[in-house]
Amino acid sequence: MLCLFFLSLSSGLTHEGHTRDVEQVYLRCSQGSLEWLYPTGAIIVNLRPNMVSPATARLSVCIKPSAESSGTNIYLDRNGKLRLLLPEQDQAQGKVHCFGIQEGALFIEAVPHMDISRRITAFQYELVSDRHKAGPHLLGASCQPCSDTEVLLAVCTSDFVARGSIRKVDQEEEHSSVTVEISHLYRQKTHVFVSGGVRVRSWTGRIKMPLQCGVRSGEGEFLFTGAVRFGEAWMGCAPRYKDFLRLYHEAQQQGTNPCHVDTN
Repeated sequence: MLCLFFLSLSSGLTHEGHTRDVEQVYLRCSQGSLEWLYPTGAIIVNLRPNMVSPATARLSVCIKPSAESSGTNIYLDRNGKLRLLLPEQDQAQGKVHCFGIQEGALFIEAVPHMDISRRITAFQYELVSDRHKAGPHLLGASCQPCSDTEVLLAVCTSDFVARGSIRKVDQEEEHSSVTVEISHLYRQKTHVFVSGGVRVRSWTGRIKMPLQCGVRSGEGEFLFTGAVRFGEAWMGCAPRYKDFLRLYHEAQQQGTNPCHVDTN
């Protein structure tokens, strides 16, 4: 479910110190965005899933401010104790920041300015489960190869699953961008891979990886799996396709496959 939330100066929110009552906002969606026009005072934004379960405690929250976001400092508020998460001057960088859902709610406080009519605080957010931890901005991002169990589970639960090859790797400031050519697209949550045309059964796209993983172009075919974060594909498990076939067929014979995959 996608949430869109807008606040304006006419909302009449005021704040006179952290110990006073502040307007509480509850957004019960797995992803969405918030815009606060002409911010004054402060608000507390509680990001929660629509359905509560034991797995809720393991969720992480990721926020990505827009390049035009300004006018506030964003804190984490846990039982009245504030920790600065994103100061006003850093919001324009558009970097993703993540925290555990149990670390608190977002306390967004306006920074005094002479002219607030030009200030808008805006960000996107996503609730992220442990199994989708992909990307350097998520807690616990790792470059370690996936275990056999993790590979089989990734095929069933990832936002995208595709068979293909690596065309090139570009080293960017904070991550590597892997250009891939896809020969078989099993699944994609959003259109991160673009079709080569009606008569061409291939797709192309880019998958991001943490810079410290040192990924390089390699020969042969791989099975790419991973998560889509704010419209960008991030690599999860990526075994060589021949290794995945061996693993999958062994699990199939033992009856331990968590889901079916068409390997023909």
